[in-house]
Amino acid sequence: MHRRWLILLVLFVARTAMGFQYQTIGSVAPSLIPEFQIGFTEIGTLIGLYHISGVLLSLPGGLIIQRLGDKRLCAAGLAAMAAGGLIVAASQSYAVVFVGRLISGMGAILFNLVISKMTADWFVRREIVLAMAVILSTWPFGIALGLLTQPLIASAAGWRAVMLLSGGFCLVSMLLVTLWYRLPPAETSIDSSLGVPGSGRFGLPPPRVLAPVIAAGIMWGAFNSGIIGYFSFVPVFLAERGDMTIAQSGALTSLALWVGMLSIPFGGYLAQRIRRPGATIVLFCGAAAVALALIVAGAPPLIACIAFGLAIGPPPGVITSLPTRVLSAADRPAGFGVFYTFHFLLQASGPAIAGWVHDHAGGAAAVLFASAMFVVPLPMLALFEVLARPARQHENSVSAAEGATRRRGFWR
Repeated sequence: MHRRWLILLVLFVARTAMGFQYQTIGSVAPSLIPEFQIGFTEIGTLIGLYHISGVLLSLPGGLIIQRLGDKRLCAAGLAAMAAGGLIVAASQSYAVVFVGRLISGMGAILFNLVISKMTADWFVRREIVLAMAVILSTWPFGIALGLLTQPLIASAAGWRAVMLLSGGFCLVSMLLVTLWYRLPPAETSIDSSLGVPGSGRFGLPPPRVLAPVIAAGIMWGAFNSGIIGYFSFVPVFLAERGDMTIAQSGALTSLALWVGMLSIPFGGYLAQRIRRPGATIVLFCGAAAVALALIVAGAPPLIACIAFGLAIGPPPGVITSLPTRVLSAADRPAGFGVFYTFHFLLQASGPAIAGWVHDHAGGAAAVLFASAMFVVPLPMLALFEVLARPARQHENSVSAAEGATRRRGFWR
């Protein structure tokens, strides 16, 4: 018990570095736009670029885990994130910023994929939803930390200092993972052993297992696209409306993410206890969509932002644990690769589309686009439940003992 919670703490710190680095472009956008003579479409492209390579790297990354192992791939991902941050800090043109951001994003894709598997390996038989929720809370925590500190750092020392700081954060995280991460104990060692093939062709799960995993990946990608739209375009919208300065609106927007930092793990714990995963997703995704619409409608920003932060808490742990309902231990690396392929397809394209909407229809339309993203998981949840029935039958035939354990747990 002591070891797995220590592992969770190390992974928490490392993934916070990813959220902090992700936010850098949004935080220093007012400095990048005049220096490189670009618009919000280019800013949105840079934001989405951090995850666009996930469409191509997630599936190969899942297969690479089986060859290299978790720890090596995790360290390599953090090293690439640090290198990309240094390239952006030294850039003199938009093209170089583009390349540096892409390199950081490629590292983040591999890192994010393997950290999800690490968490699943240590907690799949125990507090899987809670552990996933704790790890996922690092995303709003890192972003909120960036929203709160990065504009101030950029004002005092320039936007390049922000990029250097984010790269250094990644290097420290790489050191922590290298020193402290260990493989799971014997009872789950099969999940982390090298060279364990999947149960289908080419090391992939069979189609009846992949189908619900894809539906879950679309759910998670849409959910995150909505969150990105919130912290990328709500501050700009509030500043354009004249309610406050960009620094003030950034600080106010970060309040929802600070709330989310607490509501995500608490929401995961609550979902684990009440055992109503479908109702949790429907209720709180709907509430997040309404909160964003209310910001555009003129509701008090403080109240709407707090409501949004509360709403985004319970669904993440539930959504990201959906693949464990249908994936056996051997299928888990490649299965999570497929999950994140579709997740990143939506998460990477969402900011660019929202930026285009902002340029052509204004800030209010960009925020409403983010609101609509929280509606997408609702039909995808219904589709997942239909597709998961034959997939569970296959998974149980591959790993009967693990399936029985799961049925006695959260997903019964």
